[in-house]
Amino acid sequence: MAAWLVRRLVASIAIVFAVVTITFFVVHLAQGTPCGPSGERPLPPDVCERQRIQFGYDRPLPVQYVKYLAALAHGNMGESFGLHRPVADALADAIPNTFILALAALLIDFALGLALGIYQAVHAGRFGDVAVGNVALLVNSMPVFWLGLVLLLLFAQWLRWFPAGGIHDPVLCPRVDSPYCGLDFLWHLTLPALTLGLVGAAATARYQRAAMLDVISQDYVRTARAKGLRERRVLLVHALRNALLPIITLFGLAFPFLFTGAVLIETVFAWPGMGRLAVNAIFQRDYPVVTGAALLTSTMVVLGTLIADALYAVADPRIRVRGKAGGGGGDA
Repeated sequence: MAAWLVRRLVASIAIVFAVVTITFFVVHLAQGTPCGPSGERPLPPDVCERQRIQFGYDRPLPVQYVKYLAALAHGNMGESFGLHRPVADALADAIPNTFILALAALLIDFALGLALGIYQAVHAGRFGDVAVGNVALLVNSMPVFWLGLVLLLLFAQWLRWFPAGGIHDPVLCPRVDSPYCGLDFLWHLTLPALTLGLVGAAATARYQRAAMLDVISQDYVRTARAKGLRERRVLLVHALRNALLPIITLFGLAFPFLFTGAVLIETVFAWPGMGRLAVNAIFQRDYPVVTGAALLTSTMVVLGTLIADALYAVADPRIRVRGKAGGGGGDA
């Protein structure tokens, strides 16, 4: 198990390095410059040239790449060209908001998806299964930004149940320092988290339904029923544990979906997270911010995969047995 973990860590570091390298060269080779026209006030050419020299953008691209890797090795992600502050500080302010949004969406995704998938499997072939399946397919087919715009129009513009955007009320709650402001924060969080969670739950329900139908037909489930166990215990204890194995893999894949989806959702709902920061940096050609965002996102993706593998081993004892057997053979 230790050797397997080391191999996975090395592969994960290589993946993160590849993502950072590709992002660095792609964003630098794209048309436009960091100090080009911005809105209605383009920078004067002399100011632009001074800033290019200050940030080292006048040097050859390979030299910039080596310089960036050297700085990154010392924990320095560079300075934002547009924000005029260290990239690490800008990301540190944005990451908690994205993490909270992703966590809330993840809870909605798996809580709702597992419940719907189990319901469909228990009522397979009946009206409830068909109705839920068609609705889930419809939601899963929607682009996440389009669903966000629909929910924004319905619940914020027409019904006025939720705010149209932002993370808190800037007048009454500039900071979350009271129970009222905590509720205000959750009120602003509901629509963006629900948008991401609903799209994910639709896919999770389909996976869970298929996994439960495959497990319910197994001999040990029929044996549990023959012993007189209650149907609830058979489904939630004996069947669900083994049906969760494919969902654990899906849990690891949910991280990239949440973070890439958050880029669009944070823009739609004006949520001040890492996705919105990256989008603004792309338009401004803010190279260090774009590369730093790619670095953190790829790191979260590989961490999600490692966590999913670990959870898979916890849920399936056979994996732990194989790992112990392999470790014992190596010691011998």
